[in-house]
Amino acid sequence: MPPTDRIRDHVGQGATTVAAHRARRRLRADRARQLADLLRHQLLSGAFPDGTLPHESTLAAEYGATRNTVRQALDLLRAEGLVARQPGVGTVVVARKYPHGLDRLMGLAETLREHGQVTNEVRTMGPAPAPAPVAERLKVPPGTDVLYIERLRRLNGLPLSLDLTYIPLDIGTGLPGADLENTDVFRLLEAIAGQPLGHAEITLEAVSADTHSAAVLEAPRGAAVLMLERLTHLADGRPVDLEFIRFRGDHITMSGLLHRSL
Repeated sequence: MPPTDRIRDHVGQGATTVAAHRARRRLRADRARQLADLLRHQLLSGAFPDGTLPHESTLAAEYGATRNTVRQALDLLRAEGLVARQPGVGTVVVARKYPHGLDRLMGLAETLREHGQVTNEVRTMGPAPAPAPVAERLKVPPGTDVLYIERLRRLNGLPLSLDLTYIPLDIGTGLPGADLENTDVFRLLEAIAGQPLGHAEITLEAVSADTHSAAVLEAPRGAAVLMLERLTHLADGRPVDLEFIRFRGDHITMSGLLHRSL
């Protein structure tokens, strides 16, 4: 074989080896992600009541994974702040997420009543001209005053969400004298309107916490937060509550029961 052909052959083998190595790394990373998803579900659903995960070798045998894959999966969960490594103990659960249902129209205190007390710190409340997008959603003339409320909501003292709320003023005028610190706005709206709430349109997405939101929620700057935009209507169809809610993504998990209908 001519020298040039030998060089090309050697280079080709080297490229193949590098490509194979990268493919193995990608496959291992994929498997680690898959395992992390399974373990995340287990630890959030209380599958480890004593707060300690099984040993790495036990997890490897249970899931048919290598020890390296298990370690990578645990590293992913550590990066999320869900688990930590304690010398002499092993991997332990260090964070808890609270379930927020998306299949029923409920206030936060109603949703989390089994997990403790929800309190509201009213940071801002008062009439303000409705920005055009708000006026359109609430079906009021642009520039019309609406009641604007900003609340920090805590569960057992833990900062959980920052809520920005817009309410038509004819209904909102009954709120400033109400017990907003300990009562969901939903209950107050129903009492003021004299009819139950009917339905809500929601949008959920992940956004990065801005400096203000991060400071209020006591979350790292740039941390991922769950942004829930919700427009709530009375039973007669009138829109009465437009909310932009930023949930700490490391403290809340969204869930729902969906039925297939074609």
